[in-house]
Amino acid sequence: MPELKDYQVSFIDLALESQALEFGNFTLKSGRSSPYFFNAAKMLNGCSLDQLASCYFEVIEGLNLKFDCIYGPAYKGIFLGSLIAMKYSQEGRSFPLSFNRKEIKDHGEGGSIIGASPHGDVMIIDDVLSAGTAARESIDLIKGLNANPKLFIVGLDRQEKGIGDLSAKSELERDFGIVIESIVNLDALIQFSKHNSLFHSYQDQLEGYRETWGA
Repeated sequence: MPELKDYQVSFIDLALESQALEFGNFTLKSGRSSPYFFNAAKMLNGCSLDQLASCYFEVIEGLNLKFDCIYGPAYKGIFLGSLIAMKYSQEGRSFPLSFNRKEIKDHGEGGSIIGASPHGDVMIIDDVLSAGTAARESIDLIKGLNANPKLFIVGLDRQEKGIGDLSAKSELERDFGIVIESIVNLDALIQFSKHNSLFHSYQDQLEGYRETWGA
């Protein structure tokens, strides 16, 4: 495995510091037993949000792809998309930002979208990619607004199977022609645990999980 980049180490450190990333024994919504769990909402408990935004920014800028607006799906994508929009504004590049409601509002401004309606090439910002179900919902929503979902950026790609035997990332790229990128993935967590004495004991469990559920 390649060595971790500085922004990847920074992201993992922030996630551990805020307890957004935990190692142990967890039962996921899918029913799978996992040696790790990631909840980006805990990063709102006091970690450096400026550093967090910089981690996403490094990944996005590394792709060198143009986009017209930013979309953050409810709920984690709301604060993550806001952070990225602010980061770009600080860099002198402002982009329209929008996010969705879980339930359509039938009064006031109405609808399911808050902010500028997604248009042109859209960059989706979210926390984690697992089976790809939530990602498909976001992509379908954006396509339904006659916009083009061009980029999907997440903090963590669990590198798990999607609908079939391919990874969720590969399936989404195949089905929608969208670019999927993450700050870290399961391979990165394994690499981190391999070289960190505090978490070295979880390396075998992480590798076992990858062999069972990975693609």
